[in-house]
Amino acid sequence: MDELERLSPEAAKEAGKHPLIIILDDVRSMHNVGSAFRTADAFSASAIYLCGYTPTPPHRDIHKTALGATETVSWTHFPTTVEAIQAAKGKGYKILAVEQVHNSIMLNYFNWNKEPVALVFGNEVSGVNEDAIKLCDGCIEIPQWGSKHSLNISVSVGVVLWELVRK
Repeated sequence: MDELERLSPEAAKEAGKHPLIIILDDVRSMHNVGSAFRTADAFSASAIYLCGYTPTPPHRDIHKTALGATETVSWTHFPTTVEAIQAAKGKGYKILAVEQVHNSIMLNYFNWNKEPVALVFGNEVSGVNEDAIKLCDGCIEIPQWGSKHSLNISVSVGVVLWELVRK
């Protein structure tokens, strides 16, 4: 670790974090959950909120992709995404769904000024649920030019966090 100048897990847990919360709305795949943890660790996100039937650590299939990030990223489980959004709002976070909807802002045009933001990522098949979208302050969309117009949630988390923190 020293030669790579990486933080120890203990130091990573205590290090300064970006004011970003990742909210996973009924995500099915443990591999996607583990990948979200690993990406949250890489970009020093403040926390992950796991909602509904989204799997929670500890589990070997989450650990397989998280590679220890469940120990360095703070997380909380909420029975519903609505409750997670309300909790984030209560902490002063602006809520943005990452979803293709009417009037969404393309990610490359979204300017993050480092204010606290919670990003809602939806179910692999149905996306962010309508009740959650209604509570959001807006939606951002990842531009896409292929025929599928969707990305795996683990890819989406990486793309969005990179675009926000790189500026």
